[in-house]
Formats: sequence, structure tokens, C-alpha cells
Amino acid sequence: MLAVRLHAPRLTSRGLATIASATKPPPSPSPGLHWPAVVRPSVNEVKHGRLDERNLEKAVRHIHQDGLVVIEDVVPHTDADLLNAKMVQDARVLQRMGEKGPFNYNQGNLQQDPPPVAEFFFPSIFTNTIATQVTSAVLGPRPKWTFCSANSAMPPLPGASPQRQPVHSDADFAHPTHPFALVVNVPLVTMTPENGSTELWLGTHNTDISYQEGAHGERASGRIKEKHLRDRKAVRPPIQPTVKKGSVVLRDLRLWHAGMPNPSDQVRIMLAMIHFAPWYRNPMRLQLGEDLKPVLEELDRQGQLGLDIPVDWVSSEEAIKTYLNRGFGNSYDFDQAP
Repeated sequence: MLAVRLHAPRLTSRGLATIASATKPPPSPSPGLHWPAVVRPSVNEVKHGRLDERNLEKAVRHIHQDGLVVIEDVVPHTDADLLNAKMVQDARVLQRMGEKGPFNYNQGNLQQDPPPVAEFFFPSIFTNTIATQVTSAVLGPRPKWTFCSANSAMPPLPGASPQRQPVHSDADFAHPTHPFALVVNVPLVTMTPENGSTELWLGTHNTDISYQEGAHGERASGRIKEKHLRDRKAVRPPIQPTVKKGSVVLRDLRLWHAGMPNPSDQVRIMLAMIHFAPWYRNPMRLQLGEDLKPVLEELDRQGQLGLDIPVDWVSSEEAIKTYLNRGFGNSYDFDQAP
């Protein structure tokens, strides 16, 4: 369904039985493997919204090996531009809230939801069939889409110093040792080090919470301990890649990463949808405007959805009125019920 990870009710299962996580350090990569793998679909693959067997294998392999893969040229730039124009306006509103705004770790990295109504819903972005083909191949058929938001790297306000996030994992709880959730990131502009592209620590998705500090629910939970950062840097240093507009980035939820400063004068927005495995018992739900219901139903009827989407439907007027005033950061619980 559309692009809005709802203010859904969240249930915590902190302290309840979850699948034990591994304690082995992340494996060493092949020599010279420092940058994200990129899949470049053919014109025919993009036209039909499906990768061929070889490209699908490559995408799945690198999600397992590196915890991340980039698929280029699958989102029309016109769709990205239209959504970006609206979300940049919203980002400036949120930035002016200062300490009361929805920032993660620092005010230069905002979490903001896209407008959850049909006017701004682009299937090429929110229900991209190639992205869902890959997440289904890794997680199982009809993954559950229960989170939709964005990370906005903001230009610093006058007099403010750019700040980076600490290196962290979004899986700040005892989690399965195999893939259970993939983040579908869609940059609305080309991401570069000059506008705050995310720092990535490829191959770190096989670690557990013993590598982290900060309890779940704290604003800065999931931080990776300095000792482990030093050890990992000696094996495979972090990267801050350039990712082209029109791309989709698929990232294992467990992967270490960090939001970086945006010293430019332009807002850099990267959407983040989470697909959970169909067996994963996360209780979150999206909240969407009712005018999206027939859109999603038609996509499903045409076989263009491929997702299970738990939704709390509200009027479109209510959705527009409330979507910038939702939870953020660790107010969302990505754990599963026992």
C-alpha cells in the first residue's frame, strides 16, 4: 500500500522469548569488495517489472553476503520529483520544530512520513514490483509491509554545525540470525557524500545485540560499541556511496549504518519502507487515507502488489491532518510478538 508507515499501534515484546541471535563476528568479504553491489535491469525487465533469473540471483546473493544491494533505474524520475517537491516542503516545516521535531540522534537527520493519500502515492515508489520480487525471494511470498517513512538529511540552519549519527543497527533487540526484515530505501534525489548519503558497514548484518549499547526505547539505542567498530574497520571499512536517483536500495534491517551530515543547501530525502517476512510476528500497521484503498485493491487484483499490508483506514482529510505528527525513531518497535 501506499507510502506511509503508520502511527500504528505498537506492541513491545521486550524481554519475551525471541529467536536467539548469533555471537559470531561478521564474515570477511572477498578481497576488494568494498562498494555496494549494483543490479542494472534491462529495458525489458523494467518494462515488465521483474528481474530475470540472473539479476534476481545477484540481488539475493548480495543481500545475504553484504546485507545490501542497489537496483538502478527502476523508479521514474518524474514520480520521484513530484513526491520530492511535496516532502521537501514538509521537511522544512519539521526542521523549524527544532528540539520538538522528529529527529533521530541529531536534528540534521529527520524522520518524516510521506503523505498517505492517493495524490502522492506512486506504485513505482511505494510498491515497486522489482523491489517486492527481491524481498519475496529472500523473506518468502507476500512480505508484510507495516512501516513507511523517510530519512531526511537536512542542510544545517544558520549557526548550526553539521552532525553525524552514531553507527547503529535498527534491530536493537534480540532478533533472528537469518533475514527477517528488509528495508526498501528509495532516494528521491541522487545521494552523494556531498548531500549526506548514508554511511554503510557492509557485511555486518550477521551480528547480534551484544555488539550494541543503549536500551531499546532510548532515543539513541542500537549504537555499535567502539571496540567492534575498530575491529570491523580493520576488516572492511565503512563506505559512503553515491546512489543514483531512480534506484531502489534493499538493506537488511540488521546492517550497521549511520546518517551523515548534509553540508549542501538542498534537502536529501530517502524513503524507507520495511518488508517483514510473512512468518515474522510484528504487530505494526500502516495508517492510510481511504482514497488509497481502491488503488491498492486494484494493484492486488492485477497481480502488481505482492504484499500483505495491515492497514488502519482513516478519512483522507484526517490522514493529511495528522501524518506529520506521528511517532518516530525508537517509538516504533520492530520486534515480534512471542
